[in-house]
Amino acid sequence: MAIQMGLRVEIPSIAAFPNNALFLGVRAETDFDKRGQGDDQARDKQTGQRVWTVTAMDLDPDAAKFGRNAQIKVKVLAEHQPVPPTSQIPGYPPVIEFEGLQFTPYVDDKKCRAPQDGRQHKCKAQQTYSFRATGIRAASTLPAADGSAA
Repeated sequence: MAIQMGLRVEIPSIAAFPNNALFLGVRAETDFDKRGQGDDQARDKQTGQRVWTVTAMDLDPDAAKFGRNAQIKVKVLAEHQPVPPTSQIPGYPPVIEFEGLQFTPYVDDKKCRAPQDGRQHKCKAQQTYSFRATGIRAASTLPAADGSAA
């Protein structure tokens, strides 16, 4: 049995981000094929809903180790711009979790090139994933000082 490209697997937000995430910002995703035609916001191919990119910081202490980036981007599919919750700690961004979180596995082959000089082909393709969600909300648990979920 073949698995279709674009498979979306729903998972709880706490499974992907056990220490939650710190909200950093949100912006409308642009569909560059529609630029100059009025409404150029990207739409999800499966649902037709508007696409918003939420930028957050993964609060897992190991998120920035081993070449990983602690900053994450999750595409939120919604007709209206997601509004972050009020911060539980005044002066700091809110800690959030994602509603209806889905991940899509895919092979990133951008670093895969055929050699020009006849040497053996070396491909640096890697398995990776993207995230989509239906919304954001205040985290149900806040991370403890040691980085674990409280």
